[in-house]
Amino acid sequence: MSRKRITEVEREIMKDIAINLRKIIKRKGLTQKELSELTGISTSAISDYINEKTLMTPSIIQLLAESLNVQAKDIQSSLAGVDNGGYQSHGIPLIGTICAGEGLLADSNIEDYVYFPYPNKKQPDYALHVKGDSMRDAGIENGDIVYFRRAQWADYNGQIVAALVNDNEEGMLKKIHWSGDDAKIKLIPANNEFQTKEYFPYEISVCGVYMGHFKPFNDKLGE
Repeated sequence: MSRKRITEVEREIMKDIAINLRKIIKRKGLTQKELSELTGISTSAISDYINEKTLMTPSIIQLLAESLNVQAKDIQSSLAGVDNGGYQSHGIPLIGTICAGEGLLADSNIEDYVYFPYPNKKQPDYALHVKGDSMRDAGIENGDIVYFRRAQWADYNGQIVAALVNDNEEGMLKKIHWSGDDAKIKLIPANNEFQTKEYFPYEISVCGVYMGHFKPFNDKLGE
């Protein structure tokens, strides 16, 4: 499968990381092969970082920072204003498409930690992988990563939320809508090929509200 389009924000971050990483390994007298042996990251992945071809995940930034005895903000300059040595709690938890009971995050469901492109803004609580194209017209496509703030209900009518229906473990990503003269809640897709679904309030558990999304591309740790 081909890579998704890289955003301008991601491109600038990749450029910044590449410049900083080149300076650090030059200052420390390391070759790319030696850095690979030091970190366990493949030489091809390191080459991609240095040549602005791949966006680092938070876990890779932290691994490189610890291995090179520098702070994460030395690798990614935009982390300079973030607490915790420039690194933010190992990134944003990626929990697949699962929300645990009552809108709370279950540690056992965390699959990985992912990067949030705006480190100096309010950080999301967790992220979900998108499955399917029901939100395509909102710019959210299959395979995208969507960021959420924990919440038990939407802030306003029509907001995009992650919701569970009838205790199903599979989260739904939809616009939520309610009306004073209708007893049911609507979960509305952003794609005319999909149907709006209606539920009673007691059938729905909101897990979080939408904070943004991005189109990832694979990070290579192995050859």
